[in-house]
This record gives sequence, structure tokens and C-alpha cells, in this order.
Amino acid sequence: MLADGERSVRLLCGNVDADAAVAGPWGGGEGDGGGGGGGIAVPIRGVNAGIMDEQVLSLVFRALNWDPQALCVVARVSRRLRAVAERVLWRELCVSRAPRMVAALSGTNEAVARPGRIGGGWPALAKLLFFCCGAAGAAVPGHFAPVSRFSKTSGRSFLSRRCAGDLLYVSDPCEHAVAGAADDVGAYRGVFRGFMRSLTRAFLVAHRAPLEPRVRCPYCGARVWSMTAAGLAPRSACRRLGANEGRLQYFVCVSGHLHGSCWLARLSSSEGEHGADSDSDDKEDDGPVKL
Repeated sequence: MLADGERSVRLLCGNVDADAAVAGPWGGGEGDGGGGGGGIAVPIRGVNAGIMDEQVLSLVFRALNWDPQALCVVARVSRRLRAVAERVLWRELCVSRAPRMVAALSGTNEAVARPGRIGGGWPALAKLLFFCCGAAGAAVPGHFAPVSRFSKTSGRSFLSRRCAGDLLYVSDPCEHAVAGAADDVGAYRGVFRGFMRSLTRAFLVAHRAPLEPRVRCPYCGARVWSMTAAGLAPRSACRRLGANEGRLQYFVCVSGHLHGSCWLARLSSSEGEHGADSDSDDKEDDGPVKL
């Protein structure tokens, strides 16, 4: 008998009967073979039928505009749905919402249906696109971000001169008011292309930078380096974020995900009008990634 959650998900397709769509490991339904049900099913090992079919699920979520919260719910229904989500759906969501960013990160010339590998995996990238990890030091919890904007121009501001050849996307800071504090906290995140071959990783490894003992990547769970402790946090990062000097920290995990926080400086009206960076390269990035 189907669990209520799985029955609801499978009924997303109106032309698929919930009970008939239950496929066993060979692809046939529960009533197939030796029981006198409807038609005759040919068992095909490793093939999912009905709503469990990858193409059907892709069509369902395309109709839902690749809603990340709905996909999170579906991925928790069963191990089989989670496997399909990890193999196909998270990738398709990323391609749909941030095609230029995905193309750049995966090394393809354009956003195609099957781009190359992504460091840390597609579920981690999808989480990074839509989830602000907050700021633990300021007791700011993580949350889904309604709108996020990622830019490789911002990413260049986070690279020291010795690592200027790397490609890094960084989001605009997600601003949070903190009770009892005069300034707001900005939380931001980002991702490197090909981090295993990056100049940043090479520097960290060559200089034996220690991994943080108590901090983990909020997107893939891997261990992280502190860029401020390693001396790889340039002053341009503070300027790009509009942060107070010396009140910024960020981490990069072994998979190439970046996360950090800063205390945002309060700007005068003249600074607000003239102090923001503007770079024509920003037009090469995707527009805001909306939840």
C-alpha cells in the first residue's frame, strides 16, 4: 500500500493511476504477472515506470517551474525518488534557473541538457542557489532566499592577486537585522569552477593551511578552510560587499563552495548614489535567481 506522501506525488500526473504506477525493481506494477490484472507488462530491469520515470518527473517539475521547495519534498518521499532527484532533477533545476552560471561552472559553451560535472554535486549547487546559510556568529539562521544574484565580477573581488586566474561566482549579501546591533549582517555564498585545479586550492595546500575543526560547509557538509586565516581575503571583498573593514570572514570547502558573513557599513546618501561598483561584465551573468 502506498504511503500518503508518495501517492500524492504520483498523482501529480493526471493520466497516471497511482496504484498502477507502483513499479517493482523489474519495472512491472504490483498486479503484473500471475494474478489476472490488466495488460501484460514486460519486465525491464532497472527501468522505472509511470511517475517514477525520469522523463515524466522532469515534465512534472517543468510544469511547476522547477520549484525547489516542492523538489525538496519529493526527494524525501522515498529512496527511489531521492535517487532520481540526485541523478537528474537537481541538475535540470540548476540549468533552468541559472543557465549561464551552470555553463561556466561545468565548462560547456552553452547550457545544454547534460552539462559536465559540478564540484560537490548538483544537489549542493541547487541548495547554494536558493538557500542562505545565515551567520552563526550573529545567531542568524539559514533560510530560503526569495531572490539571489550571483556574479563572477563579485567573485573576482574575493580572489587575491595570486589567485586571479580562478573563476568564482559570489552572491550579493543577504541582509539581516540583528537585535541590539547597530549594523546589519550580510550573509553570502559562492562556488568555484574546477576547484580541484584552482590556484586557490593549490595555495592552500602548498602552504599547509589547516582545515577548520568546528566549521563545515552548509551545502555539502565537507571540511573548510578559513580564507581570512589563510591570508586570502583581499580588501576588495569588503569594498564589493559594502562591509566594514576587518569585519568580514568567509570559508571555502574542499569541494569549492564558499560561504561567509560580514557586518555591513551604513552608507550616506552620496555614497549610496556613487559608491556602488558597476562592471560591464555583470551583463554576462544570469539575472536574479528567484525562489
